[in-house]
Amino acid sequence: MPGNIRPVFPLDDAASQKAPTHDRWVPFAKRYHLLNKTQYIRIWGGFTGDQIYFYVGRFYKGFIQRKLHKQRLKFAIAHLLLKKYGRPIIFMQRYMYGLRTVIPMSIGITKYSAKKFAFINLISAWVWAAITVTPAYYFGEEILNLLAYAKQHWYLALPIAGGFLYGVYAYFQKLERHFLKKRTGRFSKL
Repeated sequence: MPGNIRPVFPLDDAASQKAPTHDRWVPFAKRYHLLNKTQYIRIWGGFTGDQIYFYVGRFYKGFIQRKLHKQRLKFAIAHLLLKKYGRPIIFMQRYMYGLRTVIPMSIGITKYSAKKFAFINLISAWVWAAITVTPAYYFGEEILNLLAYAKQHWYLALPIAGGFLYGVYAYFQKLERHFLKKRTGRFSKL
């Protein structure tokens, strides 16, 4: 036989039952490979996005201050969080609603080391990908079933989703007011 061409013979039931045992692991290996590929894409995508925001803050400080003047409060909060918590805020910024893009730019504006930021950002992207991709991969079927149920019973799902989104919004508004109150109250102690 030339090259790597193999003859194909139809298998009867007895022969198919005696097939090598490694064949039954092929679907698992393909799924595992897909999971790894998905995680790597999420890791490098998240890492690259935050690095871009960091360098935008580093090299375009004046542009950011002019164009994002309505976001001054968020930049102030991000700067306070960085001063207070340091490295952990770089790790946690992926999970902070409303500050996801502001914190890397705010860190870029400061004189924080780019190498330190890149290292912490890479570790953070790794953990973030594992936390978001792995459950979605293993529980994807259940999530799709839940979404199908919500689509059928939209009159129940809509108020629940609206209440959840309002709760997230209200929580972050309260957090923002807390930081503002804390910031304005610091001069009264002098």
